[in-house]
Amino acid sequence: MKNPKRVCAPVAALCAALLGLAVLPAARADEATKPMALRGVMKQLGKDMQAVTAAVSLEDWARVAELAPKIANHDQPPTMEKLRILGWLGADAGKFRGFDGQVHDAATAMGDAAGHGDGEAVIAAFAQVQQGCLGCHRNYRKAFVDHFHEKR
Repeated sequence: MKNPKRVCAPVAALCAALLGLAVLPAARADEATKPMALRGVMKQLGKDMQAVTAAVSLEDWARVAELAPKIANHDQPPTMEKLRILGWLGADAGKFRGFDGQVHDAATAMGDAAGHGDGEAVIAAFAQVQQGCLGCHRNYRKAFVDHFHEKR
């Protein structure tokens, strides 16, 4: 007689795999119909960028230093959503990530400059943050919205 543990382990693995295959399409379909978390991330970034603009106009470097890490290290969408976005981007994923890296680095520099009370460096770094945002939006926003939002 065969060892029941040896028989049960492969059967259990097969059942788990089949269950995963059955659930995955439903999870993907559900994910495709939910509003994208990236929209919330972008809204928060917009609020933080507006707050930086206000703080710069008041020369409130402490506030800029507080906001800069929020921009540099902004929230990310959930893994499944990221995978959908990266799949849609295809070969452009590196360029897309490059814009995010530019925003991160410039926002970090902006926070450092604000910490030193260097208004000119804050403004120069903020301009670089905005360039990163604009570059991404110019390259991807319309096509992204058309692909992920207009079909609903």
